[in-house]
Amino acid sequence: MKKIIIHLLAGTLWAFPSVFGQPAQQLPQPGAAATQKPELTKFDLDFPGGTPRQLVEAIEKASGKPLNAVIPDEDADLHLPALKMRAVNVAELFEALFVSSRKTIQTPRGGVSVEYGFKTMGNLSENSIWFFYHLQPNAYREEKACRFYQLAPYLETYKVEDITTAIQTGWKMLGETNPPTISFHKDTKLLIAVGEPSKLQPIDSVLQNLAQGMPQPQRESSGAKSAKPAKQ
Repeated sequence: MKKIIIHLLAGTLWAFPSVFGQPAQQLPQPGAAATQKPELTKFDLDFPGGTPRQLVEAIEKASGKPLNAVIPDEDADLHLPALKMRAVNVAELFEALFVSSRKTIQTPRGGVSVEYGFKTMGNLSENSIWFFYHLQPNAYREEKACRFYQLAPYLETYKVEDITTAIQTGWKMLGETNPPTISFHKDTKLLIAVGEPSKLQPIDSVLQNLAQGMPQPQRESSGAKSAKPAKQ
């Protein structure tokens, strides 16, 4: 009986050589599969600054490919800074734009963080849809004001272009992406400015400093008055 059982076991092992003759198959470890990022098109970009739509058009021209973008109407006129990039893809470009946009502005209610940029949802690809956003809480937005500045005294020494250039340079150095609008009225020699009150302060500062460089009118002293001829 024992011999019969031994012969049966030997026959069973001989019938399944592939099972016992091969090394055990190893199961893949969780997370072992590498996730590869998509190869997005690289390009060079020399953007002089402008609106979000103008940036999208510049990217399409530089990359040679269309870009799916959605820009809200309320942010269509937002001025973006100049961007000069080499060998970047659209995701890297928008990440740099987002980082450079982050700042804290002072308002009557305290400091407020402001940022803007393009973002997308889902997996990145050449056909991703990018949404433009501008994070600036409405509760902290200042109402626009209209102010008038009489430039007649300044125009005796300076040109209108010199004054407005100094004002605009100040806004640029402050990093203002949406500065006030200014216009000069020739007939009245008034400089008209429309914008948030906190952003109009550089105009007052420029005019105040220009006044210090203007020649002051000389006062006539009482001793310098000419004597009247005596009546005969």
